[in-house]
Amino acid sequence: MAKDTEKLIRQLSLISYLMAERRPVTALEIRRDVEGYSGMNEDAFARRFYADRAELDSLGIQLTVEKPVDGVAEQENYSLRPENFHLPAIAFSDEELASLQFALNLLDGEFAYAEPLRLALQQISWGRPSPLRSPDQRTLALGITGSAGGHDLGQRLAKIETAIFRHKTITFDYYTMERDEVGARKVDPFHLLFQGGQFYLLGHSHERKALRVFRLSRIRGKVAYATKAEHDFKRPSDFDPRAYANRAEWQYGETVGTADIWVSDRIAWQVERHFGRFGAVEPAEGGVHFRTDFASSRQLASWVLGLGEHARVVEPPALVQSVEERIGLLAERHDKEPELAAAVVPSAAAPATGANGNGNGAAPPADSAGRREAAIRPERFARLVTLASILIFAGRAGDRLRIEDVCERLQISDAELREDVNVLNVVNFGGGSYVLYAEVGDDGWIEVDPEPYSDNFARPARLLPVEAKALVAAIDLIGEHLPEGALTSAREKVVAALGEDPMDQGLQVARAGGDDSHVARLVSEAITERRLLCMEYYKPNEDEFSTRTIEPYALINGREGWYVAAFDPERDAQRHFRLDRIKHASVTDQPFELRPEVDPAADVEGWPRTGEVPASRTARVWVSPDRARWAREERRVHQELADGSVVVELSFAGTDWLVRQILEEAGDAAVLEPADARNAVRQAVAKLR
Repeated sequence: MAKDTEKLIRQLSLISYLMAERRPVTALEIRRDVEGYSGMNEDAFARRFYADRAELDSLGIQLTVEKPVDGVAEQENYSLRPENFHLPAIAFSDEELASLQFALNLLDGEFAYAEPLRLALQQISWGRPSPLRSPDQRTLALGITGSAGGHDLGQRLAKIETAIFRHKTITFDYYTMERDEVGARKVDPFHLLFQGGQFYLLGHSHERKALRVFRLSRIRGKVAYATKAEHDFKRPSDFDPRAYANRAEWQYGETVGTADIWVSDRIAWQVERHFGRFGAVEPAEGGVHFRTDFASSRQLASWVLGLGEHARVVEPPALVQSVEERIGLLAERHDKEPELAAAVVPSAAAPATGANGNGNGAAPPADSAGRREAAIRPERFARLVTLASILIFAGRAGDRLRIEDVCERLQISDAELREDVNVLNVVNFGGGSYVLYAEVGDDGWIEVDPEPYSDNFARPARLLPVEAKALVAAIDLIGEHLPEGALTSAREKVVAALGEDPMDQGLQVARAGGDDSHVARLVSEAITERRLLCMEYYKPNEDEFSTRTIEPYALINGREGWYVAAFDPERDAQRHFRLDRIKHASVTDQPFELRPEVDPAADVEGWPRTGEVPASRTARVWVSPDRARWAREERRVHQELADGSVVVELSFAGTDWLVRQILEEAGDAAVLEPADARNAVRQAVAKLR
C-alpha cells in the first residue's frame, strides 16, 4: 500500500475514532485502537501521531489537547469537537446557489483552485439539489483565467500553498527582471496575490531581510522546503495582505515620493472613479489634481503618458524632469530614421534547476525503517471526506449510485473512484468499528452499507482552508459582474460560517481594472431583462464621447478589464465596450429579441486573453535593451538584436490604439513600420511637448 494511502487511512480513522468516543482519550488508547498506529513501536507512534496532528491542524481540523497538571506527555488527553470538523449549516437561497454554480461553470478548468472549488460546492449545498447540475448560462465569459499557467507553475503554486499553511520557509531560484539575473532565494511565505492574470508571492526575503513580492511565473525550477522542521517561522501580526491587493502598478515596492498630476476635465471622471483609491483627488482649474504615492517613477510616467495630452506631472521636480526626458526620447526615436543593431539568432537557454541544485524539495521525516511519507494533498483529503458523505447518504436512503454519476460529480476517473472507495472501506478504529463498506460493481453501480459509526461522516465536513479559499477566491475573481448574481451575500454567509475571511489566510484576489461595479450591475440588469442599454461612452483612441443604445448580451473580462459584449443596431454589428469607459448608463424600457447569429463568447479565447485586438495590420516595434526582457515575456518577438534590443510584432486595428501602447512604453519603444503609424506617434508626441 502506498505511503500516502496509509496516512489517509490513519488520519481519517483518527478523526472517526475521536468523534465516535465523544470523550477525551489518551495517546495510549489511540495507539491501541486506531487503524495504522497499532503496529508501531513507541517512538514511531510518537513521531507519526505528532506529524498527523500538525497536518490535520494545517487542514483546519484542530484537535483539543488537555495537558495534565504534572506535565507528563503520555497522559495528555485528546478530543475532536464536532464543531471543529462539521460545517455549520449555511442557509443559501436558490439564487445564491445558482450564482455559485455559475461561478464554477465559468472557472472549471480555468482556475488554479477548480478541484477544491468543486468539492466546496458539494459541501455547502449539502441536502439541496446539487448546484453542479444546473443548466449552463451564457451571459458571462472569462477572458482572464485564474489558472496556474501550466503544469510547472501549478506545482509551484501547490507547494507554496502548503508552505504558507505550515509556516515553512522555502527556497527557489528566481529570475529578477530588473537585473536580468537568476539567483537563489530563501523566503518565509506569507500570502498569495492574484492580479491581472498572474500569481504573486508575498513573503519575507532572507537575502533582503525585508518583505518582497515574487511573481510565480519567474520562479525557475522547483520550490523546496528549507528545513525538515514542522514549522520555520511565524507570520508577523501586523502583516495585512489587503494593502497589497489595493496598489497601483506604480506603488509596488518602497515608496519614494508623492506625485501631483493634473488631469483635464475630459477624463477627470475616469481617473477619479478608477484610480482615486490609489491617492487623493482635488478640484483644479480645468480639471483635477491627482496626488498619489509612488515607488516606481517609470511606471507612473508610463501611466501619465498613456493619458496623452490630458495629463501632466506637476510635482515633484525630479519626476517632471524624468517625464520630459522620456518625451524627448519618444520624439528623437520617431523623428530620426532608426539605426538598428545586427540581428542575432538566440541560443537555447539551459533548463534551470531548483535552489538546491537538483530541483527537489527537502523530504519529510523518515520513519524507523527509513521510509518517508509525503504530505497529503489537501484536495485528496477533501475528496475522500466528501465521497464518504455521498456514499453514506445514499446507503442510508437505500439507494444505489451510478459510477458514472459519482465520477462526474467529483470529476474523477473510474480508477480514482475505485481507489478512494478502497481507502474508505478500511477506515476504522479497531474492534470492527468501520465507517462504511461500499462495493463498486462491474455493472456500473455502487452499493453502500453504512456502518454504525457512519454518523461521523454523514454530515458535511468543514471547508478545508484550500476549499474555503477556492470558494471565496472564485467569488472575488468574478466580483459584481454576474447577472442575477447573489455572490456578495453568498460570500458573507461563507465567511460567517467559517468565522474568518479565508482571504486573510493565504490568497488575495486583487480587483482588476477600475471600479466598475455600479456600471456592471446596470449592464447585468439589462442583460437579464433583455432590455436596451443607453450609455455615454468615451473612446480614448479618438478622444471623443458618443451616446450609444445597445443590445447587451454578456459580460466578458480580459487583460485590460471588463467588457459588455453587445449588438449595436446603429452600426449593425457586434461590438465590445469596456465598462470603465462608460461614463453614464441607464436601462431603458425597450425590450429586444436575442439574435441567433450573435455569439458573445466567441472571442473569449482571443483578444481578451492575449491583449491583442482583432486586427488586419501588424506593426514592427523596436524595444530598447533596458525593456527587452519585459517584451520577451509579454510580446511576440520578431528579432533579437546584437545590442540586446528586440523587434516585436503588434497586431492593431487602429493607429490610435498602437500610439497609446507606444506612449506607455515611455521612450523605450519606437514604431519601425508602417509609416503612417510611426507618423501618428510623432504627432501625439508633439502634443505632449
